[in-house]
Amino acid sequence: MARRSRTNKKVRLIAVGAALATGGAIIALLPSANAADDKTPEEIMQMCDQSRVINGEQQSLDSSFSDSFLSDSCEFVETKFEALNGPTEKVTVDFPNCEPNATGPATVTTEWSTAVAQGQGKYSVTQQGGGGGLFGFLSGSWVKHTGTLDMTIKSATASDSEERQVPVGKVLHVEFTPKLQRMTGVWRVKIDAREATTTTNATPEQIFEAEDVVEGPVVLAGAAGAPGVADGVSKPVLTDC
Repeated sequence: MARRSRTNKKVRLIAVGAALATGGAIIALLPSANAADDKTPEEIMQMCDQSRVINGEQQSLDSSFSDSFLSDSCEFVETKFEALNGPTEKVTVDFPNCEPNATGPATVTTEWSTAVAQGQGKYSVTQQGGGGGLFGFLSGSWVKHTGTLDMTIKSATASDSEERQVPVGKVLHVEFTPKLQRMTGVWRVKIDAREATTTTNATPEQIFEAEDVVEGPVVLAGAAGAPGVADGVSKPVLTDC
C-alpha cells in the first residue's frame, strides 16, 4: 500500500536480539530522537499487542485490552533471513584418562542433552514466547524457510549418546554448536484515517515502525509427531591432563 508521506507519522526503533541459544534474550527498543511527540517503545509495542489485526489474524477484545483496540493493524514485514552458527557450549563433564599406570585408551560413553531457547524475549509491556505475546505470530513467517521454527514453544532439545575413546594422558569432553536462523524485519503498526463526525475531527492515517531482529535454532522434524530436535554439530575435544 502506498504511503502518504505528507500525513504519515513514523517512529523508527531499533531492537537488538542476542543469540537465544544461551537461554533467551532481552530485545531492547531504543526511542527515536526525532519529534518530541514520538511514541515511546512501550506505547508502540502495546499498540501492536492490542491491535485489531496482528499479522492478518483478527483479534478479539479481552480483559487485558480494556474496552478498545489501540490500533487497527500490526504486521511483521520480513526484510532478511539468514542461517548462522550459535555459540559453542560444553555439554558433557570431563572424561579423563590420566591414571599414572594407564597403558591404553579408555572407552567412555558420552551422553548429553541441551535445550536451545527460541522465541524468548521481552518488551517492556509484552511478554514473549511460551505460546504468548507477539513472537507466536511469527511462526508463519519462519515455516516458509528451509529451517523451520515453531515460535510458540519455549525451546528445542538436542541430545546424543556415543561411545568414544580417550587416549592416555588426555581429557575428553563434548561441545555442541547449534545452528541458528536470524530473521530481520519491521513491526508495522497502523491507525487508519478517520473521517470527521459531528463530534470528532478528521484524523490522518498514522504508521509506527519498530525494526526487529529475532533469532532461534534450526529445528529438525521429530519422528512420529515427536517434538522437533535442535540442529547443530557436536564434536569431541581432547585436552592434556
